[in-house]
Formats: sequence, C-alpha cells, structure tokens
Amino acid sequence: MHKWLSVVGIGEDGLSGLGPIAFTLLSQSQIVVGGARHLAMLPTDDTREKLLWASPLQTTVDDILRRRGQSVCVLASGDPMCHGIGVRLSRQIPMEEMTVIPAVSAFSLACARLGWPLAQVETFSLTNRPIASIALALSPGARLLVLSADRHTPGKVAQLLTQRGFGSSLMTVFERMGGNLERRIERVAAAWNESDLADLNTIAIAVTADRETVIFPRTSGLPDAAYRHDGQLTKREVRAVTLSTLAPIPGELLWDVGAGCGSIAIEWMRSHPRCRAIAIERHPTRLEYIAENASTFGVPELEMVAGEAPEALTNLPQPNAIFIGGGVTAESVLETCWNALGEGGRLVVNAVTVESEFKVLQWHDRYGGELIRIGIQRVEAIGSFQGWKPLAPVTQWAAVKS
Repeated sequence: MHKWLSVVGIGEDGLSGLGPIAFTLLSQSQIVVGGARHLAMLPTDDTREKLLWASPLQTTVDDILRRRGQSVCVLASGDPMCHGIGVRLSRQIPMEEMTVIPAVSAFSLACARLGWPLAQVETFSLTNRPIASIALALSPGARLLVLSADRHTPGKVAQLLTQRGFGSSLMTVFERMGGNLERRIERVAAAWNESDLADLNTIAIAVTADRETVIFPRTSGLPDAAYRHDGQLTKREVRAVTLSTLAPIPGELLWDVGAGCGSIAIEWMRSHPRCRAIAIERHPTRLEYIAENASTFGVPELEMVAGEAPEALTNLPQPNAIFIGGGVTAESVLETCWNALGEGGRLVVNAVTVESEFKVLQWHDRYGGELIRIGIQRVEAIGSFQGWKPLAPVTQWAAVKS
C-alpha cells in the first residue's frame, strides 16, 4: 500500500516553520488530524475534514484507521517520534504506509537553551505516566528533562523532589519554546510556588541531593529497611543472589509469584527501564505495600495481579522468567509456571520450609538445573558481646526450560 498517512511535527512558530516537504504533505492531505491548538493554526477557510483528538486517544486512532488509503495528515508537537503520537501510530500502522517529518523536539530545544549535552540527559514524558516514574533517575549530578502533562505537572514534580530529599534541585520550566511567547522560570524545587503556567511546558531538573538524603543504587540488594513490609520480604543478601540468578535482560518480563512486598519484581524493573514485571499476590495489605514500594523506588508501572497461584496466572502474558518466593507447595503452582515458560525461559524457586525443599528436590531430579543453599549470618548483640545469628537457610533451584 502507498504512503497514505503523514505525521508532521509542528513547533510554536506554527505553519510558517514548516519545511517545504512538510508543507506539501499538509496541503495535499484530504483529512487533517490534531489537537485544538494545531487545528486552530489552519486557515479559517480550510474546508477539509478535520479530526480532533478524543479521549481515549484510541478512539481517534481507530477513526484514522477507518480512513486507510485516503490522504491523512496528523499534526503533532515537535518530534512525533519522541514520546509523541508517531510512536503510538507506528504500533498499529506499518512504517511503509507512513511518512514522518519531525520538528525540533522540546528536549533538543531545552538542551540548546541550557547548554546540556542531550546524550547525557535522562528524558521522561509524564503525559501518560505517573510522576513517580522519574524517581529512579534521581541521583546527585543527574540531569533530567521532563515533558509535562499540563500546567500542574511542575508543582507535582517539585513536591516529589522535596519529599524524596532532592528539594535543593534546580528546576527550569520552559513554556512555549520556539515561539514569540517563550518563557523560562527557574527555582529550586523546595521553593517552587509558580502556578500561572502554560499547559505546554517542559521541565529541566539539575538534581542535587539534600543533606542526609539516602541514595539508593540501581544494583540489586537494597536495604531491607527501605521496604514497607510485614515480614514477607526476601532478605537483602538472598535477594541479591536471586536477582543475579534471574539475570534480567532489557525488554524481558518477570512473573513474581507470591510477591510479598514486591522486592524481587521491583529490583528486576530497576535494573533497566525496559524490564517489565507482574507481581502476583493474594494478600490485600501486601498489595498495598507493593504499590507503595514500587512508587518509592521509581517503578510505579509495576503490574499487580490480586489472587492466588495457579488460578491468578491464567491469561497473563508469557514471561521470560518466573520467581516463586512463596506457595511453591500449593497444588499445580510449579506445573503451571513451568508450562507458562517458553523455550529458554528461566525459573527460580526459593524454598525455606522442609516441605517446599522436598518439592524443589523432586523437580530438580526431573528437570535438572542448579541447586544451591544460601546461608547468611549477621552479627547481633549477645549480652555485652557480639555473636553471629544465622538467618533461615534458603534452598534455591534455578532451571532453564529447553
């Protein structure tokens, strides 16, 4: 099929800023799609069919798909492939049918204003993601660029920075970059009180930690005390070994079965922005802990499934790896998890009780893999002296499905 859909990036300077190719694609299209701001840029005597983005967005995407083969032009802000509508459309329409003409992105404009090297900046869009998504990137000296959802986003970001111990970070908010009404506002997060903002704004954050702020690494084995839990927590040292065995790879999906407070799934996701996880947990209070911990550690998009395995595992997307930290002795849990894995999928089970260890030994006999015993001892006070107190030993079985 011919290229019937064009996606044209447009800046604050409007139609006058379009290059000749972009202008031609827009002029020759039969249907124009965009937000109210974009459609208002067209001449008042333009009689072509126009589609205004609806909520949910998929409604308008479906309208575009129904016009397949007609000449459609989508107007987008900046670079459509930088957290923009071009990305959404490319998931449903082959690039062989699309022409994308980008304008300068808000990130490029902000870096040009600040003198920041874009390749060394972490970028985020909060147009459809939780504010806590930026928490993972908070470390002294980091530079962040954030696309706001609306005029309220900078205030929410400032509040998060202050609550997390980064209130001294310098925030620079750019409004309407590239247009005659461009404005720049600078203030430290803890002192942010600006409310008169345009909905179209971009936030630059030069991250600075306040005194006494605890900085968490992205490596596995975060402190036990950092998690909110009721005791159902894979201990720090065992967690580090477990994540090493699970071996997360960017883009992979983990099932954390019997997730407790979610520590394994959370640290799996923290290993790389493209790592995904589903935490399966039946206890309502623990589900609340998982949500709170995921937000605290910057992975609020961790998916949670309320229920008990194996029933709760039905119809979940196929995982690349599965961790079972609890409930391994329940009927059919191991069978269901093993069958859910594709070729090369990894299963890791931690057993603490005699019954769960016996089950694991049976499966090791059947499918092979690696068995290890993890024994940890910590120093604790014994009267006026100190002595070693052992934690419950953990038998870990890891196997790769062939």
